[in-house]
Amino acid sequence: MKIALVTDTHFGARNDSIHFDNFFRKFYDEVFFPYLEKHQIKTVFHLGDVFDRRKYVNFHTLQSCKKYFFEPLENNGIEMFVIPGNHDTYYKNTNEINSLNLLLKQYQNIYDVQHCEMMKFGNQEFVFIPWLCAENYDETLEFIKNHSGVCLGHFEISGFDMFRGATNQGGMDRNLLTHFDKVLTGHFHHRSTDDNVYYLGSPYEFIWSDFDDPRGFHIYDTDTGDLTFIENPNKIFHKIYYDDRKPLPNTTEYNKSCVKVIVVNKQDYQKFDKFIEALYMNEVIELTIHEDFSEFEADALDENVNIEDTMTLLSEYVDSVESDKDKERLKTLLKTLYVEAQNLEL
Repeated sequence: MKIALVTDTHFGARNDSIHFDNFFRKFYDEVFFPYLEKHQIKTVFHLGDVFDRRKYVNFHTLQSCKKYFFEPLENNGIEMFVIPGNHDTYYKNTNEINSLNLLLKQYQNIYDVQHCEMMKFGNQEFVFIPWLCAENYDETLEFIKNHSGVCLGHFEISGFDMFRGATNQGGMDRNLLTHFDKVLTGHFHHRSTDDNVYYLGSPYEFIWSDFDDPRGFHIYDTDTGDLTFIENPNKIFHKIYYDDRKPLPNTTEYNKSCVKVIVVNKQDYQKFDKFIEALYMNEVIELTIHEDFSEFEADALDENVNIEDTMTLLSEYVDSVESDKDKERLKTLLKTLYVEAQNLEL
């Protein structure tokens, strides 16, 4: 038996942005449901954070995700088993009020797991663990201790990356979960694995930290225990390294996307302006331009101060190194990294 696993769908993300909602729809229309239909998969596990807002729901968002997610599940005879994540719960200390049992009761094919529960699918036992909170903490840890198999949760485990380069230092001790064959969990949007713990990651990008970080969903085979990643090829965040000396990219590729233009070399200002205008004509959602202004900053310094800007120092260092490599190419790469680092979003 094969089961599809998806998590952290966050319907309504980015302040219920219609652009992002359309981006989500593209994943379900073009990737998720076609795969399930092709492989005749009739069971889905959702590991929490179905909706983005804890306190309320936007009616447009609700209608939209019903059309592209919940109704296709129902119409295709697909059962979904879902646990509440932290974004699904109204209070932080209890899961009692949550969006799943308030908004999804009309669907007979959706089973929302409100309490710890063990179920068997195919040859495999699965332990479902809803979001850990103050009210259910002791009861949940006791349940975890007394069960084995494959654990499904929405855990905040210490030592795993929340997103690339940002490791979670607090949260749950992974040693509490070592007796499970596998721990499949949502919560952190970055996909990662260590020992028996698998953070499945979100199915698509939400913020710039997600740029170039593979997203998608997984298939679990109950006969073999294999977990297969199915990548979502759709991207909404793009970086363009603008260089007058090279052919410029086709701006139509960035229609309704978030774009950063990182200026590496700009000699023809009219050409650059036309390129930016073409991006706007393609209805980019947001456009930011990153340039190196160090030459202007240097002009503003007192003339008696003997100081060289960073790029000059880097360039001189490359020239001083004995190497048969292409030094101009290396200088361009260093400038690209330097300009991007100046505008790094922390």
